[in-house]
Amino acid sequence: MRTSLPTLKAEAEALAAAAPRLSPRAGEASAAHPGAAGRRRAGTGEDFWQYRNYNAEDGSTRIDWRRSARGDRLFVRETELETARSFLFWIDPSPGFHWRSSPTTSTKADRAAILFMAFASQLARAGERCGALGGPRNPVNGQRAPMRMAEDLWGLEGASAFPKPNKDPATVLIASDFYTPLEDWRSRLTELAGRNRYGALLAIADPAEAEYPFEGRVRFSLPGAKTSRLIGRAENIRSDYLERFNQRRQDLSDIAAELGWRLITHKTNDAPSPVLAQLNALVLEAAN
Repeated sequence: MRTSLPTLKAEAEALAAAAPRLSPRAGEASAAHPGAAGRRRAGTGEDFWQYRNYNAEDGSTRIDWRRSARGDRLFVRETELETARSFLFWIDPSPGFHWRSSPTTSTKADRAAILFMAFASQLARAGERCGALGGPRNPVNGQRAPMRMAEDLWGLEGASAFPKPNKDPATVLIASDFYTPLEDWRSRLTELAGRNRYGALLAIADPAEAEYPFEGRVRFSLPGAKTSRLIGRAENIRSDYLERFNQRRQDLSDIAAELGWRLITHKTNDAPSPVLAQLNALVLEAAN
């Protein structure tokens, strides 16, 4: 049974409130202060762009009197154009991603939803648009954006097909355990990256998956399926399992690097705040 979104939203809001506020200035020195991207041309915004000569179409209210007082010409102070960007999110709906090894930890999907809603909350406050990749509604900004995005993703069924690439360029964030065939992921992500320059893969693992603590007689089963396998001495395959687990992470990292994206790894028994900081760094990267 999936955790209710209002419960996850409360955790996401607490996480976002404890993080540094995103700044609307691109090129901020700290990765914790990105936001709406300044476009290096005149337009509506807050950051100073340039002075130019006054003309009759401007109107007297646009004259910068302090600058104009230095000479015999009138000047208008222009600000830099700022436009909202779109961020599209996707959370793996498969049964395995809604699994956890212990009731004391979050499911992988729950943790992804908390992180994405916290991140979307920060983005929306900075004026950016957020939505679900392949979702039925367009990305929006404002207070409703995080919950709308999560509702669209939480409504996906386990057998839902991976969404088709978006039409308009965006920054894309994909959360999964990435256990399905690697070549399938390479194909999906290559198609997405062809449309979207910036993106991140959030690979989330349960601690049991990442650490393999099993010993003795253990029956392993596939979530959502009747498939199972009994291992008489589970500890005998530990080294082989961990080697394959770590190799999958390396392969994902290689794919992300090839696409110009980034890979972020996380375990559900670790604190979520470092992941949020890495997501914030992605915003700064896209803004420059």
